[in-house]
This record gives sequence, structure tokens and C-alpha cells, in this order.
Amino acid sequence: MNRKTSKKWKYTTKQLFGISLLLILSLIVLSWITNYIENHRTRDAPGPMQKDALPEISENIWEYHSIVSRYAKQYGIEEHTPVILAMMMQESGGRGLDPMQSSESLCGERNCIKDPDLSIQQGVSFFALALDKADGDIKLAVQAYNFGHGFIEYVQDNGGEYTQEAAITFSQKMYDQAGRNNSIYTCRREEAKELEACYGDIYYVSSVMDYRIVIERQIGN
Repeated sequence: MNRKTSKKWKYTTKQLFGISLLLILSLIVLSWITNYIENHRTRDAPGPMQKDALPEISENIWEYHSIVSRYAKQYGIEEHTPVILAMMMQESGGRGLDPMQSSESLCGERNCIKDPDLSIQQGVSFFALALDKADGDIKLAVQAYNFGHGFIEYVQDNGGEYTQEAAITFSQKMYDQAGRNNSIYTCRREEAKELEACYGDIYYVSSVMDYRIVIERQIGN
């Protein structure tokens, strides 16, 4: 190989090396950008793919698992034990003497129950009656646990089944009737305040159902 050919070969080799290096760097940058976009899309996307964001369950509610199961069986709704535990989680996290927050359904005022066993019995009884009135519509019965049984009658007169919109309009109606500015009810969520739907918890069902998913998994394990 003469000197001229050798120089040409070295020049070509350097060019190929430079192009290869540029391609590799381009692929690395492209891969990084793709991963970045995909990670943000997954993180921000709503729906079932965000199950990693499901709530944690307080250890307190497991202390009452057997009592809840006993009363659920007594009132013929044993298959809904995870839902009842989920409602307890939403109501109190299993804390206090009235873990089901069922005083109002028993005596018309808060904090009249001072015994967890009575709280659970009353809560399960109230929920069983709601299920019966709601013809087995679990979401309607769950929201009625929060709103009261009057919500069931409202839904049955306005469509016949639970919807999020029904919960919002009922809350707005009750909040308005109570006198918004002087109401005894306070907005538990910023979204409810914006909607002027501060009677009860308009997102009670979605919260309870998220807890139910976790509880069913833990019971299954």
C-alpha cells in the first residue's frame, strides 16, 4: 500500500469512526428522551394504570375484622365484609370508640356511641338496610351510608341508580336547603367547595372502593 492510499484509508477510517460515534450518541439521547416522555405519560395518566397510588390501610381496622364479619353474617351481608371495613377506614381509620361513626344513625347526633362493638353493629345494620332499599346497588348503598337513606329515594326518583352526578346534585340540594352561608356543614374537599356540594362527602364512594381493593387483596393474601 503506497503512502497516498494509506492516508486516504486513515481519513476514511476517521470519518467512519466519527459517524459511528455520532450515531451512538444520537441513539443514547433519543432513548433518554423516549424514556423521559414515557415515564411522565405513565405518571400523569389517569385510570387503572395508577393502582400503585392506592391508599394505605390502617392496622387499626384489622382489630375489628372478626367483629365486622360476625355482624355482617348476622345481617346477611357477609360477602360485603371488605366494603364495611373500607367504610370504617374512610370514617375513622379504625380509631376511637365509634369506628363506624354510626352515632347519628342511632341517636341523631354525633358521639353518642361509646362502644366499638355497638358502633359496628349499628353501622352494619344501617348498611344492610341501605343495601335492601337500594335493591343491591352497592355504590348507592355506600353513598347512602354517608348521606343517609334519603339519598336512595332521591336516586330512585331521578334515574334509578347511583352516579357521581347524582351524589353531587343531592349534596348541592341538601347544602342549599341548610343555608349555604350559615350551614352546619363544612366542605371536606376543595372540589366540593368549588361545586358548592358540601353536604356529606361527594367522593365517598370512590374513596371507599379504593380502600376495598386494598382490603380484598390483603384478605386474599
